[in-house]
This record gives sequence, structure tokens and C-alpha cells, in this order.
Amino acid sequence: MDLFKLKEHDTNVKTEVIAGISTFLAMLYIIPVNAAIMSEAGMPYDALVTATALMTIIATLLNVFWSNTPVAMSVGMGLNAFFTFGLVKGMGMTWQTALGVEVVSSVLYVLVTLTPLRRWLVETMPLDFKRAVSAGIGAFISFIGLEQLHIIVKSDATLVTLGNLKETPVLMGIFALLLSLLLLLRNVRGAFIISIAVTTGLAWTLGISELPKTFVSMPASISPLFFQMDIVAVLKWSMIPVLLTFLITDIFDTLGTLTGLGLRAGLFEGNRSVALEKSIQSDAAGTFLSGFAGVTSTTPFIESAAGVEAGGRTGLTALVTALLFILPLFALPFFKSIPSFAIYPVLILVGTMMFSELRAINYDDPAMQYSTFFTVIGMPLTYSITDGLMLGALVYVVVKVMNNEIKETSKGMMVLAGIGILLFFFL
Repeated sequence: MDLFKLKEHDTNVKTEVIAGISTFLAMLYIIPVNAAIMSEAGMPYDALVTATALMTIIATLLNVFWSNTPVAMSVGMGLNAFFTFGLVKGMGMTWQTALGVEVVSSVLYVLVTLTPLRRWLVETMPLDFKRAVSAGIGAFISFIGLEQLHIIVKSDATLVTLGNLKETPVLMGIFALLLSLLLLLRNVRGAFIISIAVTTGLAWTLGISELPKTFVSMPASISPLFFQMDIVAVLKWSMIPVLLTFLITDIFDTLGTLTGLGLRAGLFEGNRSVALEKSIQSDAAGTFLSGFAGVTSTTPFIESAAGVEAGGRTGLTALVTALLFILPLFALPFFKSIPSFAIYPVLILVGTMMFSELRAINYDDPAMQYSTFFTVIGMPLTYSITDGLMLGALVYVVVKVMNNEIKETSKGMMVLAGIGILLFFFL
């Protein structure tokens, strides 16, 4: 195992294998959750299960052999919800056009990763604004989860209101939500997938959901998704804000996750910053391939922390995780039998985790105080990550101008604000 330099990283095969299994159990939920979310856009569920598993394997393997870090990658939460509920259902795009957005933005991501532009984007945007964007996305996907569970429903009088909590599917969703929360509070590994499995089993027992005749099958073909993106429809000026949203969100998500994991395991300290750059490059490559396979961007998964906490320090951990993701390819009947009320509580809780970024923001800065509010509230209320992000950037710059602090204003924020003006008033 000299390929992974285990002795150099003070670890061994047994530790790395256990760590890889821990990461797999923690992030297995992404298969049914991503397939459920993206199928709402009209995409075939069977093919999405295969595509999600395949891209998890491919993106993770890219990171294994390029960066040798214990970081697993898969289709990111947030952009998949934005893809379905923001672009397809919100803006009326076809899913083929939305895939075109993914592909074009991923090309930009690769270019940014290979140039000093990424460093400029990251360094010129305030850290607190990145936190606000993360919290806003959390609010957005939690809102989607609550809506899909019918805990929140539309209202002609007040736009939204509380749903009928006495309905059986809603009660099952609340049960799944509480069970997931309990398992998370008890630090149970694989909390989400355990909750999904228990809720699904209970639904079968009560006759609320149909028990599948078999739990295994051959993998479904991804041909209905493969190379189905419509790039031509994306090549217009009005698409620039959407493309930038995908690009910026992916960059921030990647750096935030890798930074958090690095702090826990000392992965990127000192001369190991090279590993950070390589992990970012691996993510860019995986993101580039995602659109062609029919799913949204891959990203490092914070659930890799489960493996890190178990002692994983090298790419061998991620290799074990990648190999284990071959198993879901043969479990399509099981995934198809999972009811939606077992799935969407995951969105709510992932959203709350992202929302916690607000605690670290410096509200003594008026520009950040007001821009944070409009970013976080703007995303769910406009049903658009793009609109919330641009609105927050615009408010940030306006407050800076009012306070005669334009010279101290981030150039990156000024660029975003300018795009926001074009989006809101001219495009």
C-alpha cells in the first residue's frame, strides 16, 4: 500500500478500511435523495440512481489517485434542488437545458480552477458573504423539504401556510424527521440512511407503501440521460447570472467542505496545501463529467468527516468508499420503493446544518448585516439561489456606498452587484 503512503500518514490498512465503510454509510443517502429530487424535473428515476452512483464512484476515484486524501465526492445537495425547483419548475427550463447550464458552468469551473481567477474570486469576496450564501441555500432546500412533505402548503391568502399535519403521509414525514434528528443528536453513523430505511420499512408494514417483489436487479441504463444536455439554449446573455450562481456555489461549497475536513484531520497543513489544490482539481474534473452523465455537480462530501473521525487519512479510505458504491447499482427496486416522505426530511436537516453558518457572521458590519438578511431570506422567498445571491451582493455594495466605504468594497462583490443590476433591471 505504498501508493497511499500509509506510514507517512500514521495509519494502516485496517483503519483506512473501517474509515471508508463509515464514510459510505454516512453518505449512502445521496442515492435515493438525489434521484428523488432530480426526477421531479421529469428525468427518469432509474437512470438517475445509476448516474448518481457512477458519478460518486468516478469523482471519488479521481480524488483518490490525484490527491490521496480521504475525501469522497458525490452529487452535491443544494444545486440539485436548485436544478429541479429553481431552473426547471421555477424558470420553466427543460431538464435538458438545465443540464446545459451544468455543463457550461462546469467548463467555467475547470478554467477558473486552472487559473489565478479562482484565488481572486475566493480572496476578494468576504468570508461572511460566503457563509451567508451557504445559509441561504440551507434555508432554500429546507423550505423545499417542508413543501414536499406538505408541512408547508400554498395559500391564496398568505402565500404559504401550515399544512394538514393529521394526514398520514405528513405524519410519516414528521416521524422520519424526528428519527433523523434523534440519530444525528446521538452521533449515529449513517443517520440519514438508517432513518430512510426504518421509515420505509414502517410504511411497508402499515401498507402505506408497497413492498417490492425483489430488492436487487441489474443496474439501469443511463442512456436516457447520457449526453442529453442542451448547450445551445444556454448560450445567451440572460443565462449569465444562472451560470455564475452554479459556478460560485460550487467553488464555495468545495472550499468550505475541504477546509472543514482539513481542520479536523490536518489534511492540508504546510506542504500538504498541494493536496488541497489537487482535491479542488479532482472536484472540477468530476463536476465537468457530471453534466454529461445527467446529474448536477459533484462536490466533496462533508460526510467524509465520518471516515476522518474513524482515523482515515489517505486515499485508501476514499477508495473503499468508492468501491462500496458499486452495491447501490444493484439495489434499484429498493430505492424505487422508498416513499417521498422518507426522503425529504433529509433536505430539511441538511438545510439546517448549512443554516448554522450564520452564527459566525460579523453583524457589526452594516453592509454584511443587511446583505446577509437579503441573501438568506431572498433565496427561499424568490425560490431562486441566483436571485438571493445577487440581491445580497447588491445590498452589500449599496450599503458600502451609503457609508462612503466604496474604496474598501470587495471587487468581487462589485462585480456580482453589477451583474445583479443587469439581471433585475435589464435582462
